[in-house]
Amino acid sequence: MKVLLVEDDTRMADALCAALKRRGYEVLKATTAAAALAVPPVDVVLLDLGLPDRDGIDVCRAMRSRSDTAIIAVTARGEVTDRVQGLRNGFDDYVVKPFSMVELEARIEAVLRRAKPRLSGAMNVGPLRIDPDTGEAWRDGSPLALARKEFALLLALARCPGAVVGRERLLIDVWQSTWSGGRTLDVHMSSLRSKLGAPPLIETVRGIGFRLAVPSPAADTSAGRP
Repeated sequence: MKVLLVEDDTRMADALCAALKRRGYEVLKATTAAAALAVPPVDVVLLDLGLPDRDGIDVCRAMRSRSDTAIIAVTARGEVTDRVQGLRNGFDDYVVKPFSMVELEARIEAVLRRAKPRLSGAMNVGPLRIDPDTGEAWRDGSPLALARKEFALLLALARCPGAVVGRERLLIDVWQSTWSGGRTLDVHMSSLRSKLGAPPLIETVRGIGFRLAVPSPAADTSAGRP
């Protein structure tokens, strides 16, 4: 998932960029409005309002006029009037500095869910078939007997196949909390892994989170050999 970070404070930009990368995002940086507007389309834009060459609200309007990219204001302007002005001028969400990475990541996921049309029916991810409407899942055509939280974890990982999904993000998505409940996440993830069977599809990225490592489709090179 590509994120464009538009921030002229170099120290803050570097710290935020590092934090986003640890959570599996691909991050592009821009320190001016001109540079931001020259970047090719991304999945979400984190846009500071106090840029040196142009106000962030003008930049948001310019971006909005040419694409439907999700745009989140990340700014020190915290008055109600500032928030209202930002939301009325095209921002999908508004985050006031200082903020926690847990909050920012949750807001990124929320605006992306709103920005993308809801998928109807089952989705196919590698050998898995997952139906968000019914809460059912299959591997290679065989049904999986998943508990409700296990299915929610699988769905959260399947929305970003191949990408690392942070522990805090999973806790927010599945438990609506950042409290781990004494390894609750690990216990449920272990049970989910067991039910998915072999070869294993879920990888642990130490200190960060988990990844649904779906094998890429490839031709069977042995087929047709004598």
